[in-house]
Amino acid sequence: MNTRFYNSISDASAALPARPLHLAIGMFDGVHLGHHAVIEAAVHSARRSGGIAVVLTFWPHPSRLFRPENPVRLIMTPALKNRQLARLGVDAVITQPFDAVYAGIEAEDFLPRLKQALPTLSTIYVGENWRFGRGRRGDIALLVAEGKKHGLAIVSAPRINQNGEPISSTRIRAYLDEGRMEEANALLGYTYFAEGVVAPGKQLGRQLGFPTLNVTWEPDLRPRFGVYAVRVSGAKTAESLPAVANYGLRPTVENATSPRLEIHVLADCPFGEGDELTIEWLSFLRPEKKFDGVEALRTQIALDRKEALAWFAAR
Repeated sequence: MNTRFYNSISDASAALPARPLHLAIGMFDGVHLGHHAVIEAAVHSARRSGGIAVVLTFWPHPSRLFRPENPVRLIMTPALKNRQLARLGVDAVITQPFDAVYAGIEAEDFLPRLKQALPTLSTIYVGENWRFGRGRRGDIALLVAEGKKHGLAIVSAPRINQNGEPISSTRIRAYLDEGRMEEANALLGYTYFAEGVVAPGKQLGRQLGFPTLNVTWEPDLRPRFGVYAVRVSGAKTAESLPAVANYGLRPTVENATSPRLEIHVLADCPFGEGDELTIEWLSFLRPEKKFDGVEALRTQIALDRKEALAWFAAR
């Protein structure tokens, strides 16, 4: 099945097939296990009824409009989110621009506008804590009441807990900020990953005896600076390869103003400049630090490599 993508509700209005529409609504940053409960409910109902399952999400994050000086840093780009949503089997994804006009829609006007634009809309699926309308005044109770007025069923999925706490994008962001990759991955339901192209480097890693791949990657939300056990894949391999990654400002040799992602593959490395790679982040080994000199750095890199090999050997 090919998922279709639309850049606004109005774009989707004329293009979606005239079948019962099951619509999952939310920001869905990270497309984590809690989001799965909402989206999969829409997919399953659509399949049973001969309808279509559609996700309505937003860009940019509302915080960029309401507090541009301190917006929420997002786990993934819209393009990566679309890919993760497609893997859940939805028929279409609508990314609605979240601007001042859209943010100003009154809560009571939200459903009538949606129904007018998407006339085959039959059921809406949201998380139980979802809010909507100007000032975030709309809650589930209002959504259900308004749904009855307009002939729409409302399905609200309860929050899923892990270790006694709700799974949330906020919690995952905190784990990434702290380098707690195992915990973040458990909530995501997949391994956190970076994607980028191998760029030319200064060959310092090769001079130190540990050649690295310099991957161009500029996430909105930066994981904790430090050294990680990762797996690397690309078109030149049938499976991912174990590796150790350094993400940070390289204070010993450069003290850069923006972080770099450097990958040292722990096996024969088939990758080179220009290759597109996917890096899966598995475990945090140590924080970034400044060493007394290049020789001290070389010694530490050897220890990092040894620790990463031991980590993989234990699994």
